[in-house]
Amino acid sequence: MERNEVSVHQVKIYVAIKNAAGWITNKEIATTAGVAERTARQHSLNLVKLGVLDLAEVFPAHKYRFSEKAAKRNAAYVNRLESARQVFSL
Repeated sequence: MERNEVSVHQVKIYVAIKNAAGWITNKEIATTAGVAERTARQHSLNLVKLGVLDLAEVFPAHKYRFSEKAAKRNAAYVNRLESARQVFSL
């Protein structure tokens, strides 16, 4: 579900995942982004639904990475995230 507003938390999570060397868990996302793990879970799942992230459903924790196809799947939302990144100086 795409929203009009892009929160600073969502941008921090986007940046943490985009800068990761590979697959990353929600716990790692939360630590890197400086947000609560619950917030990381919520936003990472939303970014998967929007086509920005890839999800690997593995045990013991799901892992995420920035999708190589993000620009094709949802270029408008990636552009909004990048614009918000500049606004928030992240």
